[in-house]
Amino acid sequence: MAKWNIDLGHSAINFQVKHMMVSKVKGVFDKYTADIEAADLADLTTANISFTIDPASINTRSEDRDNHLKAADFFDTEQYPTITFKSTNITKKSSDEYSVTGDLTIKGVTKSVTFDTEFNGKGTNPWGQEVYGFEAETTINREDFGLTWNAALETGGVLVGKDIKVSVELEINPA
Repeated sequence: MAKWNIDLGHSAINFQVKHMMVSKVKGVFDKYTADIEAADLADLTTANISFTIDPASINTRSEDRDNHLKAADFFDTEQYPTITFKSTNITKKSSDEYSVTGDLTIKGVTKSVTFDTEFNGKGTNPWGQEVYGFEAETTINREDFGLTWNAALETGGVLVGKDIKVSVELEINPA
């Protein structure tokens, strides 16, 4: 098994959630690390993948909202300084599509989630290094992880949707 690095300059962990039932708030986690081992990234079924995300690095382009998300109502980053994901099963769906299932832990709660993952191909960067590209998506119910804060709207509905769409874009190279 070979170790692989994420090129943080060409990768991202993004999310989006409905706001006020009519629009979407989008954001990223600016700080994260990954441990990726695989015999061959062209066959992701050989991989062991784990991520550690710093929830205090949340960035939604609104300082007030970010501070609220870091507080006890949501991530409680002082008590829970990491979000983790560890793959438990990877299956091939087609020549370039996979299901990556693993344990996601947010705010001390661990649930199994599956990312629909696409292998975007491999290439050689201008410095002669081999690189691989992947995209992965899943949707989680934030309330399953204890992120239950919300506010009712006068017009009906709630301020924050339950479903969080998580997307990961990765460029990976040999360690």
